[in-house]
Amino acid sequence: MTTASIPRRGLAALLTIAATALASITAPVPASADPSISSVLTANNFRFSLSRTPASLISGLDAALPNVSTQTVVDSGNRTATACSAPAQHRVASFCWNPGDAGTAEWMPQGITTSADALGAGTYEDRRVLLASWYSTASTGTDKGVRITVVDLSDPVTPNYRHILLVEPTTVGGQPSFAPVRIHAGGIAWYGNMLYVADTFNGLRVFDLDHLWQVSTGDESKIGRQSDGTYHAYNYAYVLPQTAAYTHSATGGYAKLRFSAVSLDRTSTPDSLVIAEYASPGTGTRLARVPIDYTNRLLVTGSDGYARANEAHLVNFTSMQGATAVNGTFHVSTSDGEGNAGDRIKWKPPAGTVNIAYDTLPIGCEDVSYDGPRDMMWSLSEYPGKRYVWATRASSL
Repeated sequence: MTTASIPRRGLAALLTIAATALASITAPVPASADPSISSVLTANNFRFSLSRTPASLISGLDAALPNVSTQTVVDSGNRTATACSAPAQHRVASFCWNPGDAGTAEWMPQGITTSADALGAGTYEDRRVLLASWYSTASTGTDKGVRITVVDLSDPVTPNYRHILLVEPTTVGGQPSFAPVRIHAGGIAWYGNMLYVADTFNGLRVFDLDHLWQVSTGDESKIGRQSDGTYHAYNYAYVLPQTAAYTHSATGGYAKLRFSAVSLDRTSTPDSLVIAEYASPGTGTRLARVPIDYTNRLLVTGSDGYARANEAHLVNFTSMQGATAVNGTFHVSTSDGEGNAGDRIKWKPPAGTVNIAYDTLPIGCEDVSYDGPRDMMWSLSEYPGKRYVWATRASSL
């Protein structure tokens, strides 16, 4: 541990908070007591370059495969969650995956977003939907990339859901095909028809819900176009293709960002993506914001061809797993291993009070997503046998 990092539990001692404050669940810490908390960075030194999947690949797969609506996938849920009570302070909703998904070691849940991110009204194609990302652990010998769980929230207690596979279009033998997307997918953000997925060391991948393809099932070993002309996706019935990517770079002597989590902020002007970095200890961790254009659902791009961050802070928070912002205040989830409950941080930059609510989130807490119309803050946890999906009352945090 270094005095520059801000770990859980050690924070109060580092900043000489009174013992009485330590006894409370929430410890308010004046940011001015540690200048590192309020270090404002030159945001436009963090930049993003857009590349697009060749249109010929997308059109070729559009022609080869049935294109279905998001509503169709939502309504086709083939699994049912179970009712459970997540151990989260100010909880207003929660559910658990079915027993197979709750205990599997083959997939690890990470990111979360909802239809309240996609559209301000809170629904998408007349459905209230939650999406969750899982990365393949390759425990069965095959790295299957990333799957997205599409949850029908019309019943938030025992919702139906279905997994679909993220794919990257490619060419095999002169024919359009696709491959798995082998990244960590630590955070996701849904904006209009676009799904942004964190690519830890590279930037952001972008997937287009206007191109949801139905594929053949029945074989868990096959991926992409087969010799008989059929398309498979490890026995998943639907695939969502990558249509663009943002490659990140940094100037001005800054290190590149680590894309551990991403969320959407609809309360900023313009709307924006919030990016958080994971590190333990937290020395050097940062929060950044990148504006997004509601007219095309892509990052706002300047005359030099780059999209750039418009806000960035050195925060030194340990083990950030998720972060979003509401009316200028950041809400951060931090984890503490497989045996300890998670913590919640609330902070308004540049020098506002840092409020840490210790042990108020489930073990293994991950990404966060704000549902403004319903005053909910959604999150999920990752470890097998300890997996919850829950929402807390945002205005109570």
